[in-house]
Amino acid sequence: MNIVTVGIDLAKNVFALHGVDQSGKAVFIKPKVARGQLLETVANLPPCLIGMEACSGAHYWAREFSRFGHTVKLMAPKFVAPYRMSGKRGKNDAADAAAICEAVTRPNMRFVPVKDVDQQAILCLHRTRQGFIEERTALYNRLRGLISEFGIVLPQKVERLRREIGAHLEELPGWANRCVGDLLVHADRLNERIDEYDKAIAQAAKQDQRSRQLMQLPGIGPTTASALVASLGGGHDFKNGRQLAAWAGLVPGQYSSGGKARLGRITKAGDAYLRSLLVMGARSVLAGLGEKQDRFSRWARALVERRGYWKAAVAIAAKNLRLAWAALHYGEDFRLIEETA
Repeated sequence: MNIVTVGIDLAKNVFALHGVDQSGKAVFIKPKVARGQLLETVANLPPCLIGMEACSGAHYWAREFSRFGHTVKLMAPKFVAPYRMSGKRGKNDAADAAAICEAVTRPNMRFVPVKDVDQQAILCLHRTRQGFIEERTALYNRLRGLISEFGIVLPQKVERLRREIGAHLEELPGWANRCVGDLLVHADRLNERIDEYDKAIAQAAKQDQRSRQLMQLPGIGPTTASALVASLGGGHDFKNGRQLAAWAGLVPGQYSSGGKARLGRITKAGDAYLRSLLVMGARSVLAGLGEKQDRFSRWARALVERRGYWKAAVAIAAKNLRLAWAALHYGEDFRLIEETA
């Protein structure tokens, strides 16, 4: 069999494979492959292009398949969906594998960078930390909702909530008092865990040369630098910084037709976590501008005056991301300090 492209529909236990030859004719169709047989099946194939959706376990399988000489590319599921011929053959695993096989060959398809084990381990730190932060936010919202049932309404700011709630505890009936106390104790534990993960991420960033280089950028600290390196690696999956900024959703959406160019709000595509870190870092830059007179500060201050605060924050985030791509792509050959001076 002269197989050149294979699409694999990933699952937990049963996988579907669809392979085509140089002319696009289906020559290898396996709608049901058990998990324990997948590696053996792929190992027996000649070196070819393998496409998969970027879902749970995709990076692991990509690394495993690469060991057998295959070229593996991952795609976001939303980019594969248009190639599913659901009107002809319905929605099933075999049809999904065929759609993946078709999508991976498209010349303008956008792919997800394959992460190595170390990158995924660092991202585990970020995902767990973010989960604790979301849990803490939900906890304080629950706390404010419970005490409001007894006529106690306190500010949303956590520091003021913690400071003022002590004076109202005696106003709560017995069981409510206990619940509020338990929630406050749990919030303290979450704060401790978040601090521990902040220290772990900072330590990992300090030990990585690429992260240390990114931290020279204004508005990029250990958390953002670590997340960028873990998500992008060397940045080789992107042609340039503009493409990376578009992937992260930091560019305006286009609604152009008839020769008229219309640009809307930023697309907010891609990784929301990375984008939020970059925008928060940009806001910290704006907050610390003061009377600084270096080139970057003058540019940022003029941008705020010309376009407004939020557009300036997004512009700084996009600029930082472009510079981060250049630093990751070119390594030490890229003079980061001079570019931002």
